[in-house]
Order: sequence, then C-alpha cells, then structure tokens
Amino acid sequence: MAHIIVVGNEKGGAGKSTVTMHLATALSRMGHRVAGLDLDLRQQTFARYCLNRKKYQDEAGLSFPSPQHFSLPEIEKSAVPEDENIYDHRLSAAIVEMEPGSDFIMIDCPGSHTRLSQVAHSLADTLITPLNDSFVDFDLLAHISSDGQTIAGPSVYSEMVWHARHLRAQAGLKPIDWIVLRNRVGAQQMVNKQKMSKALEELADRIGFRIAPGFNERVIFRELFPRGLTLLDLKDTGVRQLNMSNIAARQELRDLLKTLELPEVELNF
Repeated sequence: MAHIIVVGNEKGGAGKSTVTMHLATALSRMGHRVAGLDLDLRQQTFARYCLNRKKYQDEAGLSFPSPQHFSLPEIEKSAVPEDENIYDHRLSAAIVEMEPGSDFIMIDCPGSHTRLSQVAHSLADTLITPLNDSFVDFDLLAHISSDGQTIAGPSVYSEMVWHARHLRAQAGLKPIDWIVLRNRVGAQQMVNKQKMSKALEELADRIGFRIAPGFNERVIFRELFPRGLTLLDLKDTGVRQLNMSNIAARQELRDLLKTLELPEVELNF
C-alpha cells in the first residue's frame, strides 16, 4: 500500500505547498513513485506547480523524475446516499485511483477547515504541520498564557488531529506519525525563539507530535515555481554549481527527510 503523507494546518502562509512541492519532487528524484493531490480547490498551488513542471519539460525538451498530479474526481450527487458527504466519496475515489501505481501519496490541504481536509487527516500515515516560528502560528496548536510560559489547552486544530487519530484507532489502522515543522526559524538566539522552543517541546509531550527542522526564508524555495522546479532540478537545467544559499537549502531538505523517517527512503542527494 502507498504511504500517505498529508501536509496541513488551518492557517495560510505557513509553507504547506512549499513543503509539499519539495518533498514530492525529492521523493520522485530518489526513485519513488509519487502521486499528488491538491485539496485547496480554490488556490491550487501544488496542482499549478505540477502543471508548470510538465509544461517546462515539454518546452525545454527535458525529462526528469516528477510527481504525478491527480485531480479530485467528480461524482454524481445522485450516486451518493443522502446521509453521506459527497466529498468523502470524491476523496476515497481519488485514493483508489492513485494507490495502485504509487509508493507515496502527497496531499496538500488548504489553510482552512474543510470537510476534505478533515477526512484527509484521518487518512494520513504521516502528517506534517508546517508552522512559522511565531506565537501567532502556535495558537493553531494550543492556547498559551500572556507571558508565553503556560499552555492553557489544545486548540481546534489539535482537537481535529486527535479526532483523526481516534477514527484510525477505531478502524484498526496504525497511528498517525504527526510532525510539526518549524519554518522560518531565526538564526539568532532571541527570547521569542527560546520561548517557542520550550512551548513546542512541552506541547509535543502532551499531545504527541515530533518536532522537525523546517525551511528558512530563502528565495530558492519560491523563485523556481513558474517553471515547476526545485533546487534539486538545477543541474538538469544547466546550472553547474550551487551557491552557498542553495547548498544550505538542500541541507534543510535533507534534514527534513531524515527526521520524517519515511519507509524505504534512502537519501541520495
């Protein structure tokens, strides 16, 4: 069976699509068969990345490993029982279509609470929640006291993940491996950074997630989007030598993949 990786939280601008694009491409380049599904039906950033990637390769006469993007299938309303949600059926149909030819299925969720996102979380073998290094984003996971020292309780998103875990347990499936990804962490040892570290570590023990190093604010993570490329593709486009920032970005991607501990994945870049 394909290993399902869901990238989600309920806040926009945390880097979900950026993480999805880079992980899907890295896994493809390491020889794995990767299917991709974008559940942000409005913005479709991951879907556009995959389309840009195919278009660029066709126009440039190039060919390199890529995730295969799938669209959410349409289903006639009349085919769905009245007491069931049509989005549940559409997502199930997508998984059935993607799974036979895939080692990994990457699902990019929208930055809001939707039925599709809720169901996708319950399907996750690995759940990645990108988080900017800020208490504004931390509030997505838990409420904290005014001094940033005491956790008052989990937020609605953490409760949704708990519900997803409960559904998987009822179905006899293995637990979700939940990873919270710290993006845009400052280089300096600032007070806010220290408070965030302490709060995340305490919350990780309480509600059960692992903390992974994320991506810093680097242009290379965004500037190649119009061509559907990542820094791992640069050599295929004629770039002979990476600059120091690109090398650091590649190491950040390596560190993330190491932390994820995905099945049968051996780093080769």
